[in-house]
Amino acid sequence: MSEHSLSDELESELKVIERTIKILDVVKKEQPIGISKLSEKMGIEEHKIRYSLRLLQKDKIIEPTSHGASLTEKHEKFENELIEDLQEMEQTIEEMIEMLQR
Repeated sequence: MSEHSLSDELESELKVIERTIKILDVVKKEQPIGISKLSEKMGIEEHKIRYSLRLLQKDKIIEPTSHGASLTEKHEKFENELIEDLQEMEQTIEEMIEMLQR
């Protein structure tokens, strides 16, 4: 990590997004799946799994069931929109890098 709070904050948020996407991928492949199983399978602490699942549940991408997290019908639209958003961010990041290199 760098010594600058702005880049530290960006890196921290990016790690949450990356973790959440990885969790979504595992849920997609192994649904329904519980927090303990996700934690064990991914090597991520349960509180971090719980936080990411809460983010996905808030946006109605997953739903809790008695057997664990399962995808909702909204996940495909969410994934497509997220891909578009990440591609736009990639372009923005490239432009910022260019500005700083001038």
